[in-house]
Amino acid sequence: MNQPRRDAHPIRHVLFIMCDQLRADYLSCYGHPRLHTPHIDGLAERGVRFERAYVQGAVCGASRMSTYTGRYVSSHGAMWNFVPLSVGQKTLGEYVRPHGIRCALVGKTHVEADQEGARRLGMDVSQGAGLLAMEGGFEPYARDDGIWPPGFKVSGNAYCDWLRERGYMSDNPWHDFANSGRGPDGEVLSGWQMRWAGAPAAIQEPHSETPYATDRAIDFMREAGGQPWVLHLSYIKPHWPYVAPAPYHAMYGPQDVMPAARSEAEREQAHPVVDGFRRDTASQSLARDEVRDTVIPTYMGLVKQVDDHLGRLFAFMKEQGLDKDTLIIFTSDHGDYLGDHWLGEKELFHEPVVRVPLIVCDPRPQADAGRGGVSSELVECIDIAPTILDAFGLDLPTQWLEGQSLLPLVHAPGTAAGKPFVVCENSYAFRDAVRLPLGQPVERCHMTMLRDRRWKFVHVEDLPPMLFDLEADPQELNDLGRDPRFASIREQMLERMFGWLRERRRFPTIAPPTIAEWNRREVEAGILIGAW
Repeated sequence: MNQPRRDAHPIRHVLFIMCDQLRADYLSCYGHPRLHTPHIDGLAERGVRFERAYVQGAVCGASRMSTYTGRYVSSHGAMWNFVPLSVGQKTLGEYVRPHGIRCALVGKTHVEADQEGARRLGMDVSQGAGLLAMEGGFEPYARDDGIWPPGFKVSGNAYCDWLRERGYMSDNPWHDFANSGRGPDGEVLSGWQMRWAGAPAAIQEPHSETPYATDRAIDFMREAGGQPWVLHLSYIKPHWPYVAPAPYHAMYGPQDVMPAARSEAEREQAHPVVDGFRRDTASQSLARDEVRDTVIPTYMGLVKQVDDHLGRLFAFMKEQGLDKDTLIIFTSDHGDYLGDHWLGEKELFHEPVVRVPLIVCDPRPQADAGRGGVSSELVECIDIAPTILDAFGLDLPTQWLEGQSLLPLVHAPGTAAGKPFVVCENSYAFRDAVRLPLGQPVERCHMTMLRDRRWKFVHVEDLPPMLFDLEADPQELNDLGRDPRFASIREQMLERMFGWLRERRRFPTIAPPTIAEWNRREVEAGILIGAW
């Protein structure tokens, strides 16, 4: 990819939108035939839509930490959900804040605070830099990660307190109202049970999570005034619980559910790791058509709700003139199997999970050449942080950042190139149903995917690899990882993966130009080592 260019007219604001568990193919601009998302489609018409964008982690936490740091999972170390992001890692906020740019969050981050690291360094995590470090570098303007289990007494959560102020009285209004329905006798139909996905949430639509987050984003923009800012608007939906408020719960039905991408042959001689994930409860449930026909219409309704409220947000920005100087980036942290390949949830590396929507809308004239275009180049979500820095006209600290700015692809389509391959990582060490039958120690459960324009290769420690020919088999139904005819392809892909691993940013505290100048500076300083 080309080197970033210093623009004469840097952007003033960045709106960085992320949905949770949104598949790329569940937007109409990405080809869904029944789910129409006109506001996200409109954003694509004003910007560039990336057809081949990939996450670097196959679960929420690892993926988000890669996006926020601009680094691969192997580099930042937060390999799964609830694994702390080391205080030694730098994130987007730490790059922009020294330049007078406010960096705030509305919604979810999944950042797990490195409390042990803070204690070791004697940091005060209640305020200032210590608090920001515990929040992944984001000012927690309205953080809400959600996911409060039934029976959990929630206190100190702004959204739950806000719901109680509106009459939703409960120890856990997030669960009891926003993410559950009601039975004929007023009983709670818990959203944690997918059988109730077709019931409307027991909450007025304006009080549900998506409009709440949108309202807080509008509040932030009103309050920020003319100060430069980055706002990370991170919607928790369409992540489970699969519960939508009326009317979104009933907008779609079984007739709108697309056939699952799966085959009976996939279950014969399945890779042992894939077979382990198929034993998971979510996979067992979503392998059934009855479950898919209940869940997916609600998933679609949740996506539609996000699109409608983004339309409201974009209209507000236009009224305020913010559309003229705000770079907008829209993406997801990963997808959702929804029964494809006989799987539920995420964690493995099929396209429905690792390929995500990515739209970049730059309002400046230099982006006019690419406006409304579609890029088929391979790009990664670690490219988002460098893109934001580039848009602000800031230098990219390449000793830290492993992503690359997307602006050359946005400004000069057809002349800039993407990447030769993309990488995603995960560990099944956290899944006993997978790890224990294999007898693997936790430190030997790492999996790494490398995907180029034709092949997708997955290296699994101590087990056979997986290999898919995406030209001949775009739905990834035929694993060639143990087929002797493709041994040479597997060897080539493994060598490329080893080459990628050797290129990680291992020395983040010193910049490459400083290293290159080191010997000359020694000589100029009169340090004559070994002189006679």
